[in-house]
Amino acid sequence: MASPSIIPNDRLDRDIYLVLVDFGARAGCAWRETDEADTDLETVLQDILSGQYAYPIRIVCFNPVEGWSRDATPDVAEALAERAADTDAEISPALQAFIQANATRRLDVQLALPLRGTA
Repeated sequence: MASPSIIPNDRLDRDIYLVLVDFGARAGCAWRETDEADTDLETVLQDILSGQYAYPIRIVCFNPVEGWSRDATPDVAEALAERAADTDAEISPALQAFIQANATRRLDVQLALPLRGTA
């Protein structure tokens, strides 16, 4: 006999995205704590582009109701590159490195980098 699920079906019947962040040599990597409402793809993309996740390492996607999970890192990296190019958003060197390391298809876009030392 199977045990009942501890996941409330009415609240989480959607894809959930969580971000693994590198906090540096001293603190290491950890899955960022986040509000349940902020785990959709659009919010995660906005949060990464705005710098809330300064050094993202991996993004996982899962749907507890459907019972699956997957590594969404390449998809998120490509979406970030396209979003940055479409909006001419400045991205950090760490985010550029994340995109270059994880995008699986060639993106013919030039990402805008912040200019240092300009007034």
